[in-house]
Amino acid sequence: MSAGMIFFWAVIIALGVLLYRALARPGGSSDRADNQPLEPTPEQILAERFARCEIDEDEYHRRLAALVKTTDEVPCPARH
Repeated sequence: MSAGMIFFWAVIIALGVLLYRALARPGGSSDRADNQPLEPTPEQILAERFARCEIDEDEYHRRLAALVKTTDEVPCPARH
């Protein structure tokens, strides 16, 4: 009888945890990778290069300004 009671409460707790996890996720998605873009943006790539010290601060700011200027004036055909 005590084994049955332990099993009963284990099932109840497991169902509660599963229900909480399903409701706590935005959109109810079971895969967190759905929220991330497939490809990094040009700004993210530039920031990563700066973080790895592949480019210096002046070059980073110059290229970032060029990216912002380009995206403000002409939309990139790859982005929709």
